[in-house]
Amino acid sequence: MKNKYRILKIAITVIILGFLLSFSLKKFSGQKITDEKISVKMNEKTPVYFIDEKDIKQIVIKVNPSGKVGDLNIPELEKKINALPAVDSANVYLNLNGKLNLDIKQRVPVFRLNYNGKDFYVDEKGNEFPISKTYSHPCMLVTGDVKKNEYEKVAELVSKIDKDDFSKKYFIGISKNKDSYNLLTSEGNYKVEIGDLEHIDFKVKGFKTFVEKFLVFQDSQKYSMISVKYDNQIVTTLNPYFKENDSILKVGHKDLAKAATTVSPIKKNETTTKSAAKKLSSSSKSKEAVKPKEKKKAPDKKAATKPKTKARVKIE
Repeated sequence: MKNKYRILKIAITVIILGFLLSFSLKKFSGQKITDEKISVKMNEKTPVYFIDEKDIKQIVIKVNPSGKVGDLNIPELEKKINALPAVDSANVYLNLNGKLNLDIKQRVPVFRLNYNGKDFYVDEKGNEFPISKTYSHPCMLVTGDVKKNEYEKVAELVSKIDKDDFSKKYFIGISKNKDSYNLLTSEGNYKVEIGDLEHIDFKVKGFKTFVEKFLVFQDSQKYSMISVKYDNQIVTTLNPYFKENDSILKVGHKDLAKAATTVSPIKKNETTTKSAAKKLSSSSKSKEAVKPKEKKKAPDKKAATKPKTKARVKIE
């Protein structure tokens, strides 16, 4: 009995709503849909601007040239809006007061793919859509032959990079070479090879450990590739164009060597001045030795007279 009453209540409510809807349509069927009676809402969390209200209103006018509420084909209008490449979903409905509501959710790009000179966006669901001439959304650039069945995995990788502060600081792009993926870094000219798209968290954690424990003490130009695709090991490839003289350690040794060379000639000058002083002292001594008679004339007589003076004064 309870189920019968529930079914009866549902049927009555549906009939009442249908009656009210038909009454409202008859009432507003002759009225025109003006701009004030069109409400467009964009429901995406991340703001994007591939389409705007003007674009949607133009589609409404094309689908319904008369502009009357009674001539509006809502399923057709909804189909036209959903056909737009940048639209993820659209919901179109009329209020009882004759107001047209359009709830639209746009596609939000996760990355921008460039391959063979073609560029297009890919969202989190792996759907690709063309770039816009009027709006460019900031997102990570991916290059190489990325297959459609890999779109969702690549989008997941980009999302993890954006959410992690360390990864977001280091990784600025992704490239695919044959079947191996590489992460492009903001520091140095090296790439981080990750291989396939499996165990991404573990691979990024291994690179982070390598940076904190070793790479911070090295010149970032020293390596051309750092591979973390192997289990429990990191393989580095040296940059063939890297010059050892460019390293910070070598520059430090060079500065010390320059300092040593500038000090050494000063020591030579000191030795020369010391030798010159010795020569001068020896030459002066030799000159003094040549004149022995001059020393005996004046000083010796005075020395002889001094005891006489002392003898002159007697205290007894």
